[in-house]
Amino acid sequence: MEQKIDLVFNAQQLHKYTLRKSNVSERILKLKALKKAIEKHEEQLYTALYSDLQKSKFESAVTELIFSYAELDFAIKHLSRWMKPRYIGKTFSNPFSTNRIYYEPKGVCLIIAPWNYPFQLVISPLISAIAAGNCVMVKPSELSSATSTVVKSILSEAFEEKEVACFEGDAGVSTALLSLPFDHIFFTGSTEIGKVVMAAASKHLSSVTLELGGKSPTIIDKEVNLAKAAEKIAWGKLVNSGQTCIAPDYIFVHQQQLDEFIGLYKAATEKLFFTNQKIDSSSYGKIISPKHFTRLKSLVEEAVNGGARIAIGGTFDEQNQRIHPIVLTQIPAGAKIMEEEIFGPILPVIVYENLEDVIDQINSKSKPLALYIFSNNKSNINKIMKSTSAGGTCINDVLIHISNPKLPFGGVNGSGMGSSHGFFGFKTFSHERAVVFQSKIDFNRLVYPPYIGKEWVLKILKKIM
Repeated sequence: MEQKIDLVFNAQQLHKYTLRKSNVSERILKLKALKKAIEKHEEQLYTALYSDLQKSKFESAVTELIFSYAELDFAIKHLSRWMKPRYIGKTFSNPFSTNRIYYEPKGVCLIIAPWNYPFQLVISPLISAIAAGNCVMVKPSELSSATSTVVKSILSEAFEEKEVACFEGDAGVSTALLSLPFDHIFFTGSTEIGKVVMAAASKHLSSVTLELGGKSPTIIDKEVNLAKAAEKIAWGKLVNSGQTCIAPDYIFVHQQQLDEFIGLYKAATEKLFFTNQKIDSSSYGKIISPKHFTRLKSLVEEAVNGGARIAIGGTFDEQNQRIHPIVLTQIPAGAKIMEEEIFGPILPVIVYENLEDVIDQINSKSKPLALYIFSNNKSNINKIMKSTSAGGTCINDVLIHISNPKLPFGGVNGSGMGSSHGFFGFKTFSHERAVVFQSKIDFNRLVYPPYIGKEWVLKILKKIM
């Protein structure tokens, strides 16, 4: 495998000089070829996603394929504008020069994708990389092996390996890939592995985009429609069985509303994911692997042994790798479930009396990938926004910011670095090259030596710079 990886990498290193000269029409044709190959394999993708995660066809369509088609169509529609040089204003010191920013491909890029949205999280950054004119090597997750196999078929049909190549396999394949001097690395996954990727990239000074995770909090203000909030949170927490990097990780509820919220959340989960008081397997998937199932079960057991209360649920279906929706309250200090990203259908609920305490608790942790605020009080919303930091935020909803390609998506510090989607993804895989066209009228010689008698130049520069 390592020999094959090296051969493809070397071929892409040579081909990147051809791709960097590609025009808008050529890149759009490549994006259209990708879309055509995806359409051809749609049914195989639905089957693979069900095999890996037991995602229903409807959920797979909404969260994986339609999402990717929208990203493709958006790039095709706007690529011409993105690729045009940006005209930049003049300065007083160079009033007659012309200044532009050119977007040029970074070169040979690596995309390492996770298992939770195993199609979308490969294709979305790939679209940006192709739009920007790069060669790409893709490593999908071995945990979602059925989907990874279909992804490889799609990419093999749409592209030559010297342009886009897919490598399946375990962590050893990732290690081999990360040993190479890529021009850019785009990684989606855990914060822990993100550090490994960044360390590997540093050896070659490769630029990186890290889409990580963390504990995304949700704040429910007293002045809100609690029933609507509970339903939105239930959907955002439980879609893909909670295995979503921007899922609400834990909730702050005012102490006077705790019981009401738990009742409304229970009603919402039953409405969305149960039929005749039984979990509906046609809309509620499974945990990706026995290892992840055991980890989640251990988090709950450790919290309960420390004094936490199971307010809703508690059923662990080991045979089907399915965990019914769980709500925990009275979480003990130091519980692992409040330190680790949960990545499952378990919702800790914390009560509060004032927003200052909530803000302090959020700021005591690593900056989250998402923060959700349910409130109709503008003053409280502004207070939370100004006092906290997060990769992205929704007011009175969850998850939906990721679906707008006009918005940047990304984390901050522990939840990631860099942005993706739309123009922001195109820019991530591009180098912004500053170019100055100097005019024949040039004042710069005024600062050339000799300096004797030029004190007047400094006085002028102080005024105009």
